[in-house]
Amino acid sequence: MASYKPVIIQTYPKLGEKVTQDTLYWKNYKSAIQIKEFGAVNKIDFSPIRPHNYAVTASSRIHIYGRYSQEPIKTFSRFKDVAYCATYRDDGKLLVAGSEEGSVRLFDIGGRAALRQFEGHTKAVHVAGFLSDKYRIVSGADDYSSKVWDVSSASEIITYREHTDYVRCGCTSKLNSNLFVTGSYDHTVKVFDTRTENSIMTIEHGHPVESINLFPSGGLLATAGGRYVKIWDILKGGQLLVSLKNHHKTVTCLCLTSSGQRLLSGSLDRHVKVYSTTSYKVVHSFLYEASILSLALAPEDETLVVGMSNGILNVKHRKHEEKQPFRKRRRPTYRTFVKGRNYMPKQEDFLVTKPVRNHLKKYDQLLRSFQVSKALDAVLQGPVRSNPPEVTVAVMQELNRRGTLKNALAGRDEKQLSVLLSFLIRHVTDMRFAAVLINVAEMIIDIYLPVVGQSAVVDKQFLKLQNIVEKEIDYQEELLEVLGMMDALFATLARKKPNAVEENKLDGV
Repeated sequence: MASYKPVIIQTYPKLGEKVTQDTLYWKNYKSAIQIKEFGAVNKIDFSPIRPHNYAVTASSRIHIYGRYSQEPIKTFSRFKDVAYCATYRDDGKLLVAGSEEGSVRLFDIGGRAALRQFEGHTKAVHVAGFLSDKYRIVSGADDYSSKVWDVSSASEIITYREHTDYVRCGCTSKLNSNLFVTGSYDHTVKVFDTRTENSIMTIEHGHPVESINLFPSGGLLATAGGRYVKIWDILKGGQLLVSLKNHHKTVTCLCLTSSGQRLLSGSLDRHVKVYSTTSYKVVHSFLYEASILSLALAPEDETLVVGMSNGILNVKHRKHEEKQPFRKRRRPTYRTFVKGRNYMPKQEDFLVTKPVRNHLKKYDQLLRSFQVSKALDAVLQGPVRSNPPEVTVAVMQELNRRGTLKNALAGRDEKQLSVLLSFLIRHVTDMRFAAVLINVAEMIIDIYLPVVGQSAVVDKQFLKLQNIVEKEIDYQEELLEVLGMMDALFATLARKKPNAVEENKLDGV
């Protein structure tokens, strides 16, 4: 008797996105934790010192959250109106924030009341941050001005009034204590040096600027406004390096990873895009439930926090790699001791190999013994990892080739039939399996039509299967209509080549 040949599992092209190192890296986060704030989250900032708490500015409050806390560990609520842009100092001991009433307030992380209050702006202050010398503060407001303040005396040092519209974003240089950058709704980005009375550089972004970010080297600047993210070389006088247009709504926030090798952008289209800073291509994307207003990454990318317009704070923590269990080292074989580890067989040597026994899968064992119904049950009810849909469809094809598929489908109770219908509902519209599964569905309807109405569960599944097939037919009809429209458009756009008579007429003959 000839030996049994196992069922050949057909390989299909993998669907979905290409799995890259970036995909694995950014998907290695735990399920998101959602925290409800009192209003839209306009700024998130991580403390530069451990344990890397983060400040969340929303409505008229600033909440300080611990890394894994779902309730604020501290709250600053001494604002009469909306608070903006709470930012940590480099030592993590002080916090500065702007407000709707036009004041800039300085807080001590250990206290509650404001240490300093800087008055001078006449409209809402949306930009506040520390220069790298830690003793001066920069602010920008809707009165078109940018100011530099002295922390110790609470006095104004210098004011710049070069913007012609709201100043809505800004950042300071980590390398130069006199350098800061502001972005405005007048479509410009200006670079200031506190030692001069005017800006030292002006960059035209082309759209209202929502967010700016200096790279760690201090030589590159990222700006976001409209649907564009642009990278500029400051050392070359503000030369445009690349313009990225990967969002379909306004980009509201930018963030760099700790290494500076990836740039993140959040948008009103509910997406966060991750770009490589070497190729400037999108390497990963996140989708959220509402428009994104702010985002921040913890040092070493341990935590990703996103603030949305509906007041939801979305927090994702990176999974820690589990240590691999210790495996006992396999000892060398007897041949290694006798001949040596690097021994190469010679021409006169006889190599005796041990025959390798192929172990059959459970469904192959059942098919070998002609238990067709049990073989089908083995692939339908087994674990998904060992029996993916490709295996189930391959067994169905083998049963159809043998002419026993109808026998395998018949004689099933309510539970077995329910499992079979569930599989059809999940995969009948998959183009890889449709040809086989539609044939199976027709057989099931022919076999079990006389008993329809005896089980509410099975009847509900039959109706669901019918709805799925009808929807798929409607989609196919719509696609054919669209293809017909496109063919007509291409036919009208195609230029008709002139014949010889027309060419002579054009030449004047």
